[in-house]
Amino acid sequence: MESDFGKIRSLFWPIRRHELSRFVPMMLLFFLIAFNYHILKILKDTLIITAPQSGAETIPFLKVWAILPSAILLTFLFTKLSSKLNRENIFYVVMSVFLGFFALFIFVIYPNIELFNLNSTADMLATKLPLGFKGFISIIRYWHFSLFYIMAESWSTIMLSLLLWIFIVDVLSIDQAKRYYAFFGVSRNSAGILCGFLGQYLAAKSLSSNASVHFLSKFCGAKTPWDQTLLIFIVTALVCGVCIMTLYRYLHVYKYPKRYLLGGDINKKGKQNISFVKSILYTVKSKYVLYISLLVLCYNILINLVEVLWKSQIKELYPGSSAFTAFTSKVTLITGVVAVISSFFISGNLIRRLGWRVTALVTPIALIVSAFGFFYFVFVKKFAENSNVAITLFGLSPLVLAVLFGAVQDIFSRSLKYTVFDDTKEMAFIPLSAEEKLQSKSAIDGIGSRLGKSGSSLIMQILFMIFITPMGASPIIFGIVILIFPIWIIAINRLSKQFEEKTKLLPKPEREASEAHENIEETPST
Repeated sequence: MESDFGKIRSLFWPIRRHELSRFVPMMLLFFLIAFNYHILKILKDTLIITAPQSGAETIPFLKVWAILPSAILLTFLFTKLSSKLNRENIFYVVMSVFLGFFALFIFVIYPNIELFNLNSTADMLATKLPLGFKGFISIIRYWHFSLFYIMAESWSTIMLSLLLWIFIVDVLSIDQAKRYYAFFGVSRNSAGILCGFLGQYLAAKSLSSNASVHFLSKFCGAKTPWDQTLLIFIVTALVCGVCIMTLYRYLHVYKYPKRYLLGGDINKKGKQNISFVKSILYTVKSKYVLYISLLVLCYNILINLVEVLWKSQIKELYPGSSAFTAFTSKVTLITGVVAVISSFFISGNLIRRLGWRVTALVTPIALIVSAFGFFYFVFVKKFAENSNVAITLFGLSPLVLAVLFGAVQDIFSRSLKYTVFDDTKEMAFIPLSAEEKLQSKSAIDGIGSRLGKSGSSLIMQILFMIFITPMGASPIIFGIVILIFPIWIIAINRLSKQFEEKTKLLPKPEREASEAHENIEETPST
């Protein structure tokens, strides 16, 4: 309990000494999985947006016609794996698939990129389809970049949101969650800072006038300084992947040897029969889980609508791959700094002192304020670019101001997502049973988040048919963004009441989750 600590320690370090052997490896897991997430996030956007004859308008088509189907397929496969393997072994299988693909991409596909491009097919489609289908044509032309984008997005969905958090909510109690989550946020967002520094350093080297390609990079297929940067990024992600599996195994062998049995059949070594259809139906029928779904949908619709518009402005300001990477890396770095501060001083303390509801409301309130700033300068650029209002006030062009304030909005949305939003969302799963957690998280994190992004992307595609460009559709985008916030806030208020009721019904709520595991015979898992 928090009363075990003094005032200062409860604020800065509410962790017991005997918990460190579990707590520290968990923090490292968050750091490494998040580090890979940030690497892949930088690369997936750079590859597809800066490719010739491509741009930010490709993203909505990817998220509707590629990301959503792949999310449904991966969730279906996850439910099937649950009947064949236990929770621990599922993690290793999925991780191996990711690492195998990224190794194949950097060592085989990318060095032979010209061989794999479908330029003739894309050029033929360009003569037959309307201008609004430019993004769809880019998906076909650069199918290998599209596949990389899918796998990078899936890392966020499957590894960071689903498998990692399933492990965490399985083994932690409400009391531990209130004390641990803020530090998990610090670890996860520190990864963003380090990745941002790495991205800026590598991009600066590739932009240097005397940039060269190391002979080892040439041996691996790199031809240009940018190719070498891409190679270093992905090899780093592969090394991190091996470290992640090592840490995960350590926790299961020495700290939670029977965790793999949770929610499963003991006689079948933890295998669990989960129906894909039943998981979806459970999410729809349970009002409690439905409200969690609404939180996820509202956030993802909002972030996707604004993201496409913002990235189209970045492409206009920084058209080259290295310059684009340098800017997005800087945004990633700043996001990490803001998120670490939020995790350490805001998220955990807000939850412990002001409760779940107040903490959950921070994200929508902060995003609506930052969104107004971004759209103001977008509209200045669109409707009043020839006026001197923006230039007189800041000495910068409307394009630069739109990119900068879009960066501010993105920093707020991402840093709050990685802290108060994820902390409150994941805490809402804890009162559920082991089976309910797996069903609801596989549906919400596997499909729900992609459904929000794909739904907004479908809206963007319709707008592109009418307005051709993201900038042309900006007034409609702003109107949709404003409509999202009331729905989000109502869902938070209703979920808060049910969360408090379910928490009161938990037996011995202050009991450490680790005690439950320690009462089970300590034998290594297989």
